[in-house]
Amino acid sequence: MELMDASLCQVIHMDLDHERMSYLLYQILCGILHLHSAGIIHRDLKPSNIVVKSDCTLKILDFGLARTACTNFMMTPYVVTRYYRAPEVILGMKYKENVDIWSVGCIMGEMVKGSVIFQGTDHIDQWNKVIEVLGTPSLEFMSRLMETVRNYVMNKPQFAGVSFSELFPDWAFPSESDEDKIKTGQARDLLSKMLVIDPENRISVQDALNHPYIHVWYDPAEADAISDKQLEEREHSIEQWKELIYKEVLDWEERNKNGVTKEECSEAAVNCSSTASQSSSANDISSMSTEQTLASDTDSSSADALTGPLE
Repeated sequence: MELMDASLCQVIHMDLDHERMSYLLYQILCGILHLHSAGIIHRDLKPSNIVVKSDCTLKILDFGLARTACTNFMMTPYVVTRYYRAPEVILGMKYKENVDIWSVGCIMGEMVKGSVIFQGTDHIDQWNKVIEVLGTPSLEFMSRLMETVRNYVMNKPQFAGVSFSELFPDWAFPSESDEDKIKTGQARDLLSKMLVIDPENRISVQDALNHPYIHVWYDPAEADAISDKQLEEREHSIEQWKELIYKEVLDWEERNKNGVTKEECSEAAVNCSSTASQSSSANDISSMSTEQTLASDTDSSSADALTGPLE
């Protein structure tokens, strides 16, 4: 993998416009779609596990907690850095692929506000932070909890929650034109569909890619995951697997040459900032604070500053 310029921890501190924010989210969702199509749950999506180049291209890292999706057993609840941990994981419920969508919602919320939105000191406090903001979940959701957990949750004070317009007010988004105001409404709507306590009502990764805030970047050749389940069932020697991987890389390079490249996809995002000063501290990661937003459960490592503007 080529050298990247910074982690998303640094980019979060920038004053991102809608084009950059939606394009970064589009790439994250594309990566998750490919993982989920292969039956893999990342389980530890957070800003420090996402790296970015100055041309806005993005990669997902650290698959140490990734697991194949399976509904036949209870996977460990000690997954995902606490601030990005889905409610069903906190409560010890069986979970599936859309735990990653909750994490993306937390990351997007952090990109908007510039700070962690659910910053609990432990798993109990993390749950408290979630319901204080999003409200106490429905009785139907409660009925799916283990009895001891259900009794604890139902004995907590009831919270109505706050509206997403209050949680993510207009001033938190870039809003310089009528088009920006439309994008702000779309961004807030996407957040409201990802940050849903009940996983049964949470948006899927495919629906998120089709959301108006993201779909503007949609390229079927790039986004649509390719899955060959028969390939997984075949038995090959190590040398045969190497040959298959090599052919797949060559095939991808050929498709990339003939199709729309990532640089072309992000051209609009580059052009949208052409009128801005190249020395602006808002768009220059080299002038951005590298102070870590997160604490306790998070990575303490920091990436080097980008060599140029995030364009």
